[in-house]
Amino acid sequence: MFTLGCDRAYLYGHPERELTEEELTRYEHALIQRSEGIPAQYITGHQEFWGMDLLVSSAVLIPRPETEHVVERVLEILPDWRGVLKSPHSGSTPPRIVDVGTGSGCIALALAKELPQAEIHATDISAEGLEIARTNAARLALQDRVTFHHADLLAGVVPGFDVVVSNPPYVGLAEEDQVQLEVRKFEPRGAVFAGQSGLEVIESLVPEAFAVLKPGGWLVTEMSGTIAESARKLVAGWTDVRVTPDLQGIPRVLSAQKPS
Repeated sequence: MFTLGCDRAYLYGHPERELTEEELTRYEHALIQRSEGIPAQYITGHQEFWGMDLLVSSAVLIPRPETEHVVERVLEILPDWRGVLKSPHSGSTPPRIVDVGTGSGCIALALAKELPQAEIHATDISAEGLEIARTNAARLALQDRVTFHHADLLAGVVPGFDVVVSNPPYVGLAEEDQVQLEVRKFEPRGAVFAGQSGLEVIESLVPEAFAVLKPGGWLVTEMSGTIAESARKLVAGWTDVRVTPDLQGIPRVLSAQKPS
């Protein structure tokens, strides 16, 4: 599909199609890159997430299916706003959401798609990554729905949010040798590794989220099973603390409500 620039239906519908010399060269070049360990998504420049085709490059983490659980948890928190084009209750104010470390923009754009009334912001410390996110927003005609900020976590973000959501770095350097080689070698280290334990970024995020959330607001963050118990301790004093597992049963999403 990448070599021919076609969709799956065309590929299956034309089994007799032969590659031209130019196409064969392109195909072989892609195979060489893949054999070197370069992720297929970085070769093709695309990855699907939440039914959206997203552009990706080595400047951003490749969106994973597990991160869709983060989107699902936010939608569980805001059920009345999903898909509605006007306030579901008289006098109700649309939710304000900020996605921290947006990368490709996958979480922010999925929420913009599902919550048409929400005010959505997204931050990232990487200027190059933000350009990818902005490009994806424009390709999906969501550029007017998300405001992007070049910032470290929530630095400079004006308080008053209903939800802080994030897929932060959460892999510890102590477990680096257990991480898939192509992730270690090709994906941005700053988006994967958080420090020696893997908890360091979330440790910084929790108090910053508390500061910008409204009373009763929510923090929703992805994590790994390795740090799940330690992450829970960071939100001691919050209410309705919940850990949601992924489809493999691994603790994957931590959500907690700021006391009102």
